[in-house]
Amino acid sequence: MSTPARPSALAPFRIRNYRFQWPSDLLTSWAFEIETLVLGWYILVETGSVLLLTVLASLQFVGTLVAPVFGMIGDRMGHRDLLVVLRLTYTVLASTIMVLALTGRLAPLNVMIIVAIMGLIRSSDLGIRSALLADIMPAERLVGAIGLSRTTQDSARIAGALTGAGLFAVLGIGLVYAAVASLYFVAAILMSCLTRPKRTVTTSDLPANSHAVSRLLGDLKEGIVYAWSGPGMGAALCVAFLANLTAFPFTGGLLPYIAREIFHTDQTGLGYLSASFAVGSLIGSITLSLVGGLRIARLLIGATLAWYTMLLVFVEIRTMPVAMACLVLAGIAQSMSMISAAVILMRTASAHLRGRVMGVRMMVIYGLPIGLLAAGSLIDIIGYSATGSLYAAAGFIAMLAIAIRWRADLWPLHAPANAR
Repeated sequence: MSTPARPSALAPFRIRNYRFQWPSDLLTSWAFEIETLVLGWYILVETGSVLLLTVLASLQFVGTLVAPVFGMIGDRMGHRDLLVVLRLTYTVLASTIMVLALTGRLAPLNVMIIVAIMGLIRSSDLGIRSALLADIMPAERLVGAIGLSRTTQDSARIAGALTGAGLFAVLGIGLVYAAVASLYFVAAILMSCLTRPKRTVTTSDLPANSHAVSRLLGDLKEGIVYAWSGPGMGAALCVAFLANLTAFPFTGGLLPYIAREIFHTDQTGLGYLSASFAVGSLIGSITLSLVGGLRIARLLIGATLAWYTMLLVFVEIRTMPVAMACLVLAGIAQSMSMISAAVILMRTASAHLRGRVMGVRMMVIYGLPIGLLAAGSLIDIIGYSATGSLYAAAGFIAMLAIAIRWRADLWPLHAPANAR
């Protein structure tokens, strides 16, 4: 299949399966963001504890450690089928919170338990959807398709931040969760409309005895080892871990604290802050879907360093409009950094191992709960500004170290990771 040198940004929609996957991912991402915002504000208001807020945010990512297992399951049962099961499970869990809220039985402990269950499976969703995207999309359209797919998350942060905060204030958490459960259910239906891509792994050759377990463990080990071995793949995974450890805590889980305690605003102001970062991320995603011929590995280095620079400025700002502008710029850099990492992984990974590779990619998100919990404790000890500056400076220095360590894979124009 041949394409023009500068294909249309909407070219991926010519693929039938993409026309179903994109809206399914969009609705799921909307629901994710609404939940994150609403539950974070609920816990902060009910308990007044920044530590419990960071615990809640961390629980959403407890499943990152088992993400390679879900990747292996997706490689075997099919990425499309696994996503249908996951999104139906989200529907059940969201409906549970809805019922508890409407009956007046919702409490912080209930929320923590349900979020922990959700966190076991939700962390794998982004990786599995990326693997499915690589299954259905021709290689020459992959960069544009990944950029467009990132708009589902970026627009969700905008919609979730603005509508979630407003609906929570007007309707209450019970009715908000009725909408969240509906979004998950429609997303599952749309995903089930995809035609199953050709399977890359079969299960018919698995032995029907105890050797099956060792075979499955061997497959899992193969995927984890492979994910670190390709040109530039180790660097992409290290950047993803570093970003989750030191950058995302201040634009995600800690935003309710920043909004309330630093900028002295309510849930509407929280929505504006969250939406600002998302607007920047959306700009970055659309830009990459429109611009071709980029040296992706070089972009990974430059965008990540710019991201940390913006965060270093953000943690010192105390004026809302300036902070929002800074978050827009940070969002642009973040989007370009994370899309570059995903493209390097998907270009390099063999088709039958994509699920496991993206599972490892999701596993490194475990840096986020570590970073959140550490930040919550440090803020109590040394304060918000000192903690934020420490995180941003450490991330900047570590990114330089990664660029030097993998220079041969990331910088030369002829490097596979820089292929146009």
